[in-house]
Amino acid sequence: MTDTEQQYEFSEFSGQFVDDGVVVVIGIYRPAGTNADWTLEVVDQEGYSTIWDDSFATDREAFEEFLATIQRDGIRSFLEQSIHSVH
Repeated sequence: MTDTEQQYEFSEFSGQFVDDGVVVVIGIYRPAGTNADWTLEVVDQEGYSTIWDDSFATDREAFEEFLATIQRDGIRSFLEQSIHSVH
């Protein structure tokens, strides 16, 4: 299997999130069939992606980090740049 054929398992925490009139899609995923750490990605209304540099031991930790970012920086922080990563 090549990298382009990689399949992913998505967390139940993945999906659409709406706050302050802004809609984003949260992707919390890892390679299918593994116990690898989870990746957190947020895609804004324009299709731009924010991917965290760090991975998470559990999908819940990833979701809690997303919520903490919203609390700290606001959901509009995902709209300020096109493609970027977060530490």
